[in-house]
Amino acid sequence: MSLKFRLNLLITLLSLAFILVVGSILVSDTRTSIRERVEAASRVTVQLLDTVIISSALNPEYGQTDRVLQSFLQSLGYVRSSHIVLYDISGNVLYTSPPSTYKADVQAPKWFEKMVQPPVETVERQIRYGSLVVSSSAAGSIREAWSGFRQLMWVGLFFFVLLNLMVYALLSHSLKPIKPILTSINRMERGDLSTRLPTFTLPEFNRIGHSLNRMAESLAMERQLEENRQLTQLIQTHIEDERRSLARELHDELGQYVTAIKTFAVAIVNKAKDKSPDIAANAQTIVGAANQIYEGMHSIIRQLRPGALDNLGLSETLRDAMQYWQTLHANVRFELKLNGQLDDLGESLNINVYRIVQESINNALKHAQAKSIEVSLTLLENELQLLIKDDGVGMNMASVDQSQHFGLLGIRERVQGFHGSFSLLSEPNRGTAIHINIPRAS
Repeated sequence: MSLKFRLNLLITLLSLAFILVVGSILVSDTRTSIRERVEAASRVTVQLLDTVIISSALNPEYGQTDRVLQSFLQSLGYVRSSHIVLYDISGNVLYTSPPSTYKADVQAPKWFEKMVQPPVETVERQIRYGSLVVSSSAAGSIREAWSGFRQLMWVGLFFFVLLNLMVYALLSHSLKPIKPILTSINRMERGDLSTRLPTFTLPEFNRIGHSLNRMAESLAMERQLEENRQLTQLIQTHIEDERRSLARELHDELGQYVTAIKTFAVAIVNKAKDKSPDIAANAQTIVGAANQIYEGMHSIIRQLRPGALDNLGLSETLRDAMQYWQTLHANVRFELKLNGQLDDLGESLNINVYRIVQESINNALKHAQAKSIEVSLTLLENELQLLIKDDGVGMNMASVDQSQHFGLLGIRERVQGFHGSFSLLSEPNRGTAIHINIPRAS
């Protein structure tokens, strides 16, 4: 059932209810009016006839009362709203008043007569040599009332039909924008976010159109953002794969060469230390250089891909990284808090959490001049919470363009890739705190 049909049906029912109420009021008023009219006419008629009866009784020379009354009634003819019957002493009808000829061509329906018909009142007078019976008669008044009521019914029916036609036309015109609105919504539902609604005349539909257009633009931007997030995540995945492959190559290939160089240099030192001290010294220099290359290579491998992440899980990797940073920066206090089962988060989330912690600590060490760095990672029922806080120099957030800080931008993109939230709180000389929440579903 369409909205237009419902509204038109509602207007129709309200119109019918109004007509019925007005009709019932008119019928009630008509019934009261007829009753009062008939009662008044009957009283006047009875009083007139009583006067004739009394006059006849006081003046016997006029003749017998029944004959006087008969002559008077015959000359009187039809009396409005009254039916008069005159009987002689034997009960024979001497006179019956003629029926009403007013609107004789009008025939009121039975239901209308029943609704407006007043109760019949009968007055009987015993006269000399007969009797007189006067009964109220509303036939003429009913026909008159029905004639007017019928005209009102036709007028009401005409305006009822006219009102419904006008309402239907108005609703058809006013609700015309609904079709393009529904069409646009269906197209959006099927994924076509390029659809736009035109400007409508009615302000209500115009606001709906603007709202739908803004929603489509927002959904299109959200889809583009989601595609960018997926592309970023794909790029990061490929980068991590390349880093893993490069770390493996460095460890397997370059590590073997460095180890071989060191082994050969040690053998030269052992053979030449007595016979050729100069050669032994040069060989020892090679051993030292090989050790430095080996340590630098392992540092690079750690930066490229921490081996513990694949073998021991996120918790142990973070502990190992904190110990490594503590070794490199003995004057900085590092604190790590881990809560929950953190080793079942998945490879993608593991490496991203590690990169976020790595980038944040590097920023704190390079730029914040921090003396204390705290990392807290907690797995709750619904989300993963990460807090990285330092006591460094901080920064004025109102004057900092975070889009120009690629480290923070990379952290934000990693978090948004998992549909998480990222917030940065910092004040000058009061440190910086990074709050990250990632939904458990991610």
